[in-house]
Amino acid sequence: MGVTQTQRPTRTLVRLAWANLVANIAIVITGGAVRLTGSGLGCPTWPRCTDDSYVPHDELGINGAIEFGNRTLTFVLVAIAIGCWVAALRPVLSDRDGADRRPFVLATVIALGIPAQAIIGGITVLTDLNPWIVAFHLLVSMAIIGACVLLVDLLAGRPRAWATPRLKQAAAATFAAGWVVLYLGTVVTGSGPHSGDLDSRRTGLDPATMSHVHAWAVYALVGLTVLTLVLARRAGNVPLRTAATALLGVEVLQGAIGYTQYFLDLPIALVLLHMLGAALTSAALAWLVISTRASRGA
Repeated sequence: MGVTQTQRPTRTLVRLAWANLVANIAIVITGGAVRLTGSGLGCPTWPRCTDDSYVPHDELGINGAIEFGNRTLTFVLVAIAIGCWVAALRPVLSDRDGADRRPFVLATVIALGIPAQAIIGGITVLTDLNPWIVAFHLLVSMAIIGACVLLVDLLAGRPRAWATPRLKQAAAATFAAGWVVLYLGTVVTGSGPHSGDLDSRRTGLDPATMSHVHAWAVYALVGLTVLTLVLARRAGNVPLRTAATALLGVEVLQGAIGYTQYFLDLPIALVLLHMLGAALTSAALAWLVISTRASRGA
């Protein structure tokens, strides 16, 4: 999966790829803070904060400042994404026939994903935080995180061989189960108390029931992760074994946080940590699948 030895990526491009990943994980956390503090409608309209201003005024209070701060952070992501895109474009322009275009394509997808997310975020505001649109907004962020992981691997991944068909199937099943877990997590959130605003509507589903459904999906994910790890160890596939171990570690931590927050009635700090864990789960799932593919290294 990595670029060829004759076309080593620049240090700047590698750093910007990592910055893309970190920034997209960070905005999941700040977005969670917006919802958990009840600031989802701190700026009650979009693209302006109010009908007559792009910035919040004193009457909106701390909620307006929090929501506006999260919107402003989007510009940081845009700056990083554009910088990464420019850095990925340069080798394509300088060597049109031999350059590996995959990093540029991925950098383009990520760069376009940021403004697309801004629009989806605007729709969530205009629909008064419709829980299904909020869920879609979060899942798109998870997909962008996965693309960032792939870009980092293309630029800085170590050499590895193709995994066996059985290992690829196990990793693919784990990846699919992981995304079911991520989706169900958004449904649980959309049914629970942290709606982002006191007046925003919920899904109407029973939070306790959905929490149990989510938990059973997590059990399946952990089982498939352990299966992938065991198969990778038996096959001597070190890259896949490492990725599966990392994913299992994230799952264990997520499980501990999830159960604790459930029994403590969803304290904000633990819910925020759980959202960080979800972002790391998305990254680890992407790494797992990527590790089944051959790479010549960067």
